[in-house]
Amino acid sequence: MPSLDRHHLGGVTLLTDASVGGGVTFAFTERTGGVSRPPYGSLNLGAACGDDLKDVQENRRRVLAALGGEELLANLVNPHQVHGDRVLVIRSAEPEALGEVRREAAEGADGIVCTACDVPVLLCFADCVPVVLTCPGGFAVLHSGWRGTIACVAARGVDVLCKEAGCEAREVLAYVGPHILAPDYEVSAELAERFAREFGSDVVVGERNLDLSRCLARTLSEAGVPTAHVAWCDASTASSVDRFFSYRAEHGSCGRHGAVALMRRRPWTWPAAGGELGEEEGEARL
Repeated sequence: MPSLDRHHLGGVTLLTDASVGGGVTFAFTERTGGVSRPPYGSLNLGAACGDDLKDVQENRRRVLAALGGEELLANLVNPHQVHGDRVLVIRSAEPEALGEVRREAAEGADGIVCTACDVPVLLCFADCVPVVLTCPGGFAVLHSGWRGTIACVAARGVDVLCKEAGCEAREVLAYVGPHILAPDYEVSAELAERFAREFGSDVVVGERNLDLSRCLARTLSEAGVPTAHVAWCDASTASSVDRFFSYRAEHGSCGRHGAVALMRRRPWTWPAAGGELGEEEGEARL
């Protein structure tokens, strides 16, 4: 069954499932181990939040190096996220094909499905929900804020991934990364009511705290992903600013952690050295 564990590699801390197959490697990053200065300190991966772009590029290089893919930095695809449900597809690592995808991505997208080898995909977050899907022959990286959640971008990602990779939803593994959890996420009464109508009254905790995790669980289940195939990070970004960026807790002035994935042409395994951090260090759990 899928799980999320902390790994400390090359100076950066990652949440990943080292046993995921199909040539796919992915990680949710934490905020430490980079070169960015406050308020973006230190492993900011977002290029649109005001940080020095040279620092952002170095941080991205460090993450790919930790994943054994430093040489693929030039192939990285990072879309302009617009809180929608548009999902783009990468089918080739050829420069012309990547150029076309990047042009589309610059117009706005909140999901990338990739069936091409050696193309890293990065989406950035600071409270919204990161989702990585894997299956034989491909992966997807999705950005699900409240707008994307109510638009069911995760279901859209499952559908597109299955069609492109030629698999069934029951074969998909889903990983839900660090995001703001219900105790920290008070919303307007109108928004709480809207989510209750869409997903059920139990997604609203108390008067108007929104449980995006429960919404995502229902979306993935209805899309055909077995409950046992979903792994969760149990840390709330807004309560864990030592580990993650939080737009809400940091009052809009912060960097972005990331969800990054790639599928390799050549086999690669997680190094034994560098280690896995234990539960006492805050291990994420299923």
